[in-house]
Parts: sequence; structure tokens; C-alpha cells
Amino acid sequence: MQQKRQGHEGDRRRSKQGSSQRPARQQRDGVRLQRTGCPERRPSAPRPAADCIEGRRAAAEALRTGFPVKRALVAEGAPDATLAQLVDAVQAAGIPVCHVPRAELDARSSHGSHQGIMLEVGAFPYADLTDVFARAGEGPALVVVLDHVTDAGNFGAIVRSAEVVGAAGVVIANKRAAEVNVGAYKTSAGAVMHLPIARVPNIARALEELKRAGFWVIGASEHAEGTCWETPLTGRIALVMGSEGEGISRLVLDTCDDLTRLPQRGQTESLNVAQAATALCYEWLRCNQ
Repeated sequence: MQQKRQGHEGDRRRSKQGSSQRPARQQRDGVRLQRTGCPERRPSAPRPAADCIEGRRAAAEALRTGFPVKRALVAEGAPDATLAQLVDAVQAAGIPVCHVPRAELDARSSHGSHQGIMLEVGAFPYADLTDVFARAGEGPALVVVLDHVTDAGNFGAIVRSAEVVGAAGVVIANKRAAEVNVGAYKTSAGAVMHLPIARVPNIARALEELKRAGFWVIGASEHAEGTCWETPLTGRIALVMGSEGEGISRLVLDTCDDLTRLPQRGQTESLNVAQAATALCYEWLRCNQ
């Protein structure tokens, strides 16, 4: 039987008003083409591809996980041994391989680091919150909630950190937020293919659903009174990270059960959202060993 956290509302208000008392917590209830199968296209200026996976490591992960791929674009010329092996794996998977000028890959690349290969894929299969809950199970679990993080590099890095520590999923807004695109495939090193990523219309409402599933909602804010060494991060935690410019919005902030920050000795104002999320994900992992 699920238990309620005692004194939840009063403690949460006092925490946000600067009280040193921490709320008591109990467990709560993603040219020109040379070979057959590569259709001719009218000449046009290539543009960055929204639905491509670029780079050797991300491409290898896509093959390993069986991610649906339409075709592979490979730079013309003699490939090195590593790329040749990857192309062999692509062909063995029954995926068409098209050799194109390297300049086309350069133009399509979001970071200029395609390493000679890009995979064209369909729209990313986003998850539902119910998929995240299913992954979380009944015991300790971490869900990372992004309150309108807009940079694809930060988003991909956060997903990578969340997957590495064993998080149950990542929750993002379906508007005005970074999504799973070519940049996120690259910066997450393929982690977007291993972790449920749920898109929701309302972050605050999603947090309420997480609470009903037994999660304690912790917002990361440099203005929080207590550090992550003082805030209990054991059990089922929904970690909220704010946007690059504005941080956590007021409505989402009011939905949090508690706030926390990273300890700091230096003079730099703060870490960026991806670095901070990584540190807090590992603190959750340490607390739940």
C-alpha cells in the first residue's frame, strides 16, 4: 500500500520560503547518387537533415538496436578499415547504401562530425509517460524532466547521462524544446535509442502524474537553500532541470516538492544545464547503490 509523505504541503512551502527544515520523505505512492537503389534527384543545395543519424558510433548503435533505417549515405572514396566494416554491417542488415560526395554530408551535418556516414531514419518514436512508468517498476527510479531545454547538444548530453546511470526515462515538452534530431543522436552517442523519451503538452501536469506514481519531485536551482548532499535523493526521484536562459518556470517550480543545488567553491556562476544534470544523476546513483 502506498504511503503519503507526512506534512507534504506545509513542508514544501517552508522549503521554498527559505526554512532550513527539509521535508520528511517517505516512498510515494527518440546530389548525386551513384548506386542502384539510390534515385537521382534534382540538383539542389543540401541542407541539414532533421531525421538523420550521423557519426560512426551513433550509426553502429542504431544497427545494434535494430533502429529503423531507410538508407545509409556514405562519403565517396576508399573508406578506412573501420568505416568499411561499418558499411558491411549496414549492407548485411539489408539497408541500401548510397555513395555521395563528402561535401553533401558536410552540408547535411549539424556538427560537421559525420565521420563519412549518415543514416536516414524516420520520425523518432517518442514514448508515453506510461512507458516511463513501466521502465521504472516499483522500486527506486530516476526520471529526468526537462523544462524547455532548447539546445540539442545539452539535450543529447543529458539523455546520455540519464541512460548511463540507469534512469527510467526523460520527459520533455512537445513545444519550444529541443527534440530528438541529428544533433541529439550525435551528442547522446546513441543513448536516445536506449531510453524512453516522453513528449508531453504540459510539464507541470506530467509532474503531478509522476507524484501519483510515487515520485518525489526535486527541482535543480542555483537559488535552492540546500545542496544535493543535504537533499535526500534516495528512492523514486523526478529530477527537474530548467531551460538554459530562464531556469525552471514558476508554475513548474511551484509543482516541485523540494529544490536542490550543487555545492560550489569557485567563483563561476554555475555549470550549464547538461553538466549540472550529469552531476545530479550521478548523485542519485550514489545514493541508491
